[in-house]
Amino acid sequence: MSDVIHLLPDHIANQIAAGEVIQRPASVVKELVENAVDAGATRIQVNIKDAGKTLVQVVDNGKGMSATDARMAFERHATSKITSAEDLFALHTMGFRGEALASIAAVAHVELRTRARGTELGTRLTLVGSNVESVEPDACDEGSVFSVKNLFFNVPARRKFLKSNETEFRNIINEFERVALVNPGIALSLYHNDAEIFNLPESGLRQRVLNIYGKNLNQKLLSLDVKSSLVSITGFIGRPDAAKKRGSLQYFFVNGRFMKHPYFHKAVMQAYEQLIPAGDQPSYFIYFTLDPATIDVNIHPTKTEIKFENEQPIWQILVAAVREALAKSSAIPSIDFNLVDTIDIPVYNPPAKKAGTEAAPASYSAPAVEVNPGYDPFASSSGAKRPEFDWSKLYQGFEEDRGAVRIASKAFVEAPAEESPDEAVLNPEALGAEALNVCYQYKGRYVVTSLKSGLAVIDQYRAHVRVLFDQYLASIRQRQGVSQQVLFPEIIEFTAAEATVLPALLEGLRFAGFDLSDLGNDSYAINGLPAGMGNANPAQLVRDIVDRAMETGAEASGKVSEAIAFSLARAAAIRPGKPLSTEEMDHLIASLFACPDSNLTPDGKTIVTIITDEELERRFR
Repeated sequence: MSDVIHLLPDHIANQIAAGEVIQRPASVVKELVENAVDAGATRIQVNIKDAGKTLVQVVDNGKGMSATDARMAFERHATSKITSAEDLFALHTMGFRGEALASIAAVAHVELRTRARGTELGTRLTLVGSNVESVEPDACDEGSVFSVKNLFFNVPARRKFLKSNETEFRNIINEFERVALVNPGIALSLYHNDAEIFNLPESGLRQRVLNIYGKNLNQKLLSLDVKSSLVSITGFIGRPDAAKKRGSLQYFFVNGRFMKHPYFHKAVMQAYEQLIPAGDQPSYFIYFTLDPATIDVNIHPTKTEIKFENEQPIWQILVAAVREALAKSSAIPSIDFNLVDTIDIPVYNPPAKKAGTEAAPASYSAPAVEVNPGYDPFASSSGAKRPEFDWSKLYQGFEEDRGAVRIASKAFVEAPAEESPDEAVLNPEALGAEALNVCYQYKGRYVVTSLKSGLAVIDQYRAHVRVLFDQYLASIRQRQGVSQQVLFPEIIEFTAAEATVLPALLEGLRFAGFDLSDLGNDSYAINGLPAGMGNANPAQLVRDIVDRAMETGAEASGKVSEAIAFSLARAAAIRPGKPLSTEEMDHLIASLFACPDSNLTPDGKTIVTIITDEELERRFR
């Protein structure tokens, strides 16, 4: 039997490694910028073409490399960061695995121009698919210039499954922001197709956050600063009143490295418990500093998953730190019962005047009110009384509308016996003629009505969202949205990541009834809203649409209209707790069961649940 096991060639091994390390253009940006940080750069510039598919270029003024180091840097497991296994437990650099440059070179055309500090001549090195094309002297500046072109040129399947330019560039911005947030002492800039996206000077940590996400965030941040023998926790957390459903800025960093940690996220959420509504998320920028020997970053090639030796104690310290920051800022309401040295404010409470007693003091006397007992508001100016008004006519229209709803309900026929109760809800024809005759509102949130098969319990908010969603979606697709001008236009500023989504949304927003004016620098004036949204906060409404599109990837999946319609429906729907009249409940139920899908909201939540007759009978046995 012949031997079948053999070593893979280096270029194939590098392509396999690239599948883990280099997943998209944003991965290239992350690895190259982190290398520049490790090289001691104080100024880093990132140039992008076509969302990184054509070019990713990183220019830094770091310490540079010699000709030999430049060539060795692209070999697998070649690194200057560690020399022994013990160094893994004392890491102070971003990189250490020695895989990034080899993986990049395996799937792209790479050019490196570099000159070490103190040398007169640099090196220019070009590689194509891990193969060195040329190495020659070059008169370049001190530092390094990495140019990665035609990413995944030799892996067409990987290139084919890249997302749209907007999505890929948004991922690049996310990686850029993560590095910028943890290195405020480094000046960073980002350009996309020669347009400046970021130009961040050296600054303090708080100013760096504001330079990235806007100065309006300043009033919403609370400082966090706790030091212990185990860990030092600094950074900022958002005020409870600034929490929102989506689009919150949530970042954890440990020893200068971005990380994802669901367990610590739960710690933050526990500190905010009962301070924010259920489902809302606070923003936070939290930085951990601790002994590198107590953490393990060598878990995944992306190095965003980190294991902590003292995870439970750090969790408790984090909860206490966040609660302390909230308490110091008066974000947690308190009642002060200390009455020492307080001003005594007299309260008007005059004693009743009895026969034979003196009147109350003049300072507490009630104002005299003159009453004309002969005044008749229904009398005409000539003194004759007005004719009796027939109040029954005032309610005649309401009764007619309610009768029309009940007549419409008779169009629903009883479901066949073989259909399940759930199918009866999905199919409006399954409802019996008595379906809308009796309605009852429970706790201002649910509407209970009877069906042939039992009782239907309907979430009134979700039901209204379903009805409005279908209406707004039809209006957008038919381009029939009506705009209602606002009295004072409101200015809204978007972050760089949000601005990448907006071009795909502008047409749908216009069809929905929004009137937006581009003011430049990712700022827009909101001049009009869709009709019926007059009570909504214009800026919050537009931002909610943008956040939902980013969260769901609507611009990439072609579901922009759905994202806009859903956000509008959520903003305009009746809120839980609102009392409904019988007529309103009848109309809501009739409108719901006229929808193509009356059982689920657009995001897949249940609207109607049925308690069958059989279940009721079992409960009374």
